[in-house]
Amino acid sequence: MKNRTNRLPDRRRRTLLSQLIGASFGITALLGSSLHAADVNTTGLAVTDDTVTVGILHSVTGTMAISETGSVQAEKLAIEQINAMGGVLGRKIVYEQEDGASDWPTFAEKAKKLLVNDKVAAVFGCWTSASRKAVLPVFEQYNGMLYYPTFYEGLEQSPNVIYTGQEATQQILSGIDWVAETKGAKSFFLLGSDYIWPRTSNKIARKHIEKLGLKVVGEEYYPLGHTQFNSVINKIKLKKPDVIYAIVVGGSNVAFYKQLKAAGIDMTKEKPLLLTISVTEDEILGIGGDNINGAYAAMKYFQSLDNENNKEFVAAFKEMWGDDIVIGDVTQAAYLGPWLWKAAVEKAGSFDIDKVRAASPGIELTSAPEGYVRIHENHHLWSKTRIGLAKPDGQYELMYETSELMEPDPFPKGYQ
Repeated sequence: MKNRTNRLPDRRRRTLLSQLIGASFGITALLGSSLHAADVNTTGLAVTDDTVTVGILHSVTGTMAISETGSVQAEKLAIEQINAMGGVLGRKIVYEQEDGASDWPTFAEKAKKLLVNDKVAAVFGCWTSASRKAVLPVFEQYNGMLYYPTFYEGLEQSPNVIYTGQEATQQILSGIDWVAETKGAKSFFLLGSDYIWPRTSNKIARKHIEKLGLKVVGEEYYPLGHTQFNSVINKIKLKKPDVIYAIVVGGSNVAFYKQLKAAGIDMTKEKPLLLTISVTEDEILGIGGDNINGAYAAMKYFQSLDNENNKEFVAAFKEMWGDDIVIGDVTQAAYLGPWLWKAAVEKAGSFDIDKVRAASPGIELTSAPEGYVRIHENHHLWSKTRIGLAKPDGQYELMYETSELMEPDPFPKGYQ
């Protein structure tokens, strides 16, 4: 069922939005509105003289809903804001939303529906690497464009995907460098949920740890939705690593961090220190700030970032979804998707997938909530790496950030 957004954002938020769709994006919405659908859509996409249809594909049920709900909210906010400013090439965005239901075959089935039946002009979706890998052949076969928001393991570059999260060199390698240099860490216990992203990320992490002359003292994986971590916590206590490197995702996080605290591991003492690349503010809402207080996270965005762009974004997000809502790294990256797509469409002067793809490298957002970002030729984003310290209030305190944007390198030499 199509959904039209009709709720206008507060006028006080318009400064950020007008910057986001600045003149550098090329053809304006006013010019686009003078073009008939046949002029900007030569491949049979769901584009009329008044509307363009896109897809939203995330898990809103199942174990991954705790992580993916924020992405849905962010994409809907961006769509609403874009519509409030005139849409894309003069056309309002309507969306078809499908539920991947935390099931990878379902993601593939829904992706095909969106591309073949609904003929959407773009899809904003997925969270886990397993879901992305499941839909990738569908997008490549039917020539769709996916905007994927999650930090991931890298080792992929598709002409049909724009990766708005970070890849391994921007998150994993930098985070390990920081904990080794700043905290003097010598030994690591690797822990993850049992699917592509945690296993591949820990493979990269292990290689980097060993390249630094440091030691991995344990490595364990558990199924998605797993809730009994006492056994691995006992192993961690016996091994006494300097760092627990945790890539547990979804609802399992709630059980893991509560059981970690119940077992007497006080993360504020940093013995061991816990460094995660998977727990955003969205997950902390379910975990509880007291249960993860003292942990560190390596990501590119935290809700607490102190810049004007982010303040405007957080205010608009809370206005739409409620004052108690929180915003994590993937949520912010999901918000970038519709804006980057809009920019590429208007630069191309067309909704055609091939033209949008060709126009995408070099697209930039100077007022993204995380700061300036730019699409690389490899379809990933230049971005900064940041380290945050989890606080009892459920937010992260920024402890470190790279001084410059990091160039994305999805195929780092020596880590494949």
